[in-house]
Amino acid sequence: MKAPLYTLAITIFLASCGSEKPKDKKAELEQLKKERTTLNGKIDKLEDELGQKKTAADFKDVVVTELAEVHFRNYVEVQGRVDAEDNVEIMPESPGTVTAIFVKVGQNVNKGQVLAQLDDKVLRQSVAQLQTQLDLATTVFNRQKNLWDQKIGTEVQYLTAKSQKEGLERQLAGLKSQAAQNKIKSPVSGTVDAMDLKLGASVAPGSPTGIRVVNASRLKVKALVSENYGGKVNQGDEVQVSLPDVPETLPAHISFAAKVIDPVSRGFNVEVKLPSSKKYRPNMVAILKIVDYKNDKALVVPVNSVQKSETSEYVFTAVNGKAKKIEIKTGKVSDGKAEVLSGLNAGDKVIITGFQDLNDGDGVKL
Repeated sequence: MKAPLYTLAITIFLASCGSEKPKDKKAELEQLKKERTTLNGKIDKLEDELGQKKTAADFKDVVVTELAEVHFRNYVEVQGRVDAEDNVEIMPESPGTVTAIFVKVGQNVNKGQVLAQLDDKVLRQSVAQLQTQLDLATTVFNRQKNLWDQKIGTEVQYLTAKSQKEGLERQLAGLKSQAAQNKIKSPVSGTVDAMDLKLGASVAPGSPTGIRVVNASRLKVKALVSENYGGKVNQGDEVQVSLPDVPETLPAHISFAAKVIDPVSRGFNVEVKLPSSKKYRPNMVAILKIVDYKNDKALVVPVNSVQKSETSEYVFTAVNGKAKKIEIKTGKVSDGKAEVLSGLNAGDKVIITGFQDLNDGDGVKL
């Protein structure tokens, strides 16, 4: 039934074209518009008579998105944990028995501050005895020096007194250094996060004392990345850090990416420094979304609006009230968005809802 209508329309159009043409293009355009209006009216009348005129029910409701260039990022997502830059389990430098504890849990301490004292009674007695000997040797040396300055006595007497004095000074310095090792000091500034040390407990070098000092103002996220991304993830890359327990998401950059693949885990470590915040705590779970691809002028469509045939991918666009099937080529997919490499242009209206069961040329209503 449609073929006679098209034949009639073409016949009328050709007949009108056979009439005298206007002298200029503006007049020609106006003449063609009038002829088009006349033709549309005749076609509508014939469709009414034949019962073929489309009604609102013949148009499918759709939702479209107008394409525009956007920033597109593809991510490598890994799970890590928050760790402190300074998270130290304190160990003693010498063996001994704890005689005093000077700090408690939650107390802020400075680098080098004494946290506990080991028994150093014997050392203190040795230091006092050696100090007495040094005082005598210093007095003898000073007198001998005065005599030598006046050319009284022999050079050997002067040098002997000097040697005795300097030898005792070195011995005393060694004893004081040994005595200092009986003081358990904090190697970093921070907060005492654990204190399990008790008075009277025996400690030894290399064994934890039960004291932990954490600097919570210098935190980082540590994560293990699969070796598959060894060529894509590098120091300085953009990353989004998500802390589900806070909750919070913040932009950052990879501060460290190991160059060596661990032979056991088959991955490499990355670190991301965090800003100082009381909300962040060591050992919190963190999600790292590392940018391994970016396009600042990308066209993207919802990935579920992309349909596939045996040979290609395609979407439907809305053009002048009709659905138009367009073959496309997609790239990366991230956060439910597919990057369009070819087939579409900025300004195209892609149908994202209601595209099911659409055919090329179907009427659509936005």
